[in-house]
Amino acid sequence: MKIEKLNLDGKKTSIEVLDKIFSGNINKNLVNNVLYKANANYKGRRAKTKQQNEIKGSTSKIYAQKGTGNARHASRKAPIFVGGGVAHGPKGQLSYKKRKLTKNEKRLSIASLITEKKKLNNLVIFSDFGDEIKKTKEMNKIINKFEINNSLIILDKKSKDKIFKATRNIPSVKVTDVNHFSAFDIVKFKKVVFTESSVKELEKRYS
Repeated sequence: MKIEKLNLDGKKTSIEVLDKIFSGNINKNLVNNVLYKANANYKGRRAKTKQQNEIKGSTSKIYAQKGTGNARHASRKAPIFVGGGVAHGPKGQLSYKKRKLTKNEKRLSIASLITEKKKLNNLVIFSDFGDEIKKTKEMNKIINKFEINNSLIILDKKSKDKIFKATRNIPSVKVTDVNHFSAFDIVKFKKVVFTESSVKELEKRYS
């Protein structure tokens, strides 16, 4: 299928793209499942308490087993004492089992979301950036001109090198390359912006 492509001066042309990425089936159940797993994996599980064997101090018995009239105790490091170890407490990141995402799930969810963006007219494809844009003010003009204020901009490596510095301080805009974005990124922003070369690089994954 053909899709509209824009030059920075506003001229419109078209390029050929893969149907299964830009006009595929929208599988909402799959997308929800992928987003759930991705969101769960982003959460840090860093809570950590010390077990009895991690507490510093003497391991000697605090008093004799019998004859004192008191309850039987071992060392002061036992969980029953203040300052002792914590029984069954959280053990940090290693105690959390991450949810696995298959490559096929990632690809199909991204294709579903890109198709949905296109149907809602929230997909923009630019020609590759030929000249380096050094100032944020210049990049702001381009963003306002094409109404891509709240957007994920997915670029080929050459285009990214030419505009990244001018874009990194603009709020509500994220610039990344075609190898480092996820379904979660696409959902977060209203619009998705590609360059012609980044589209071709993305298509190589699906060919």
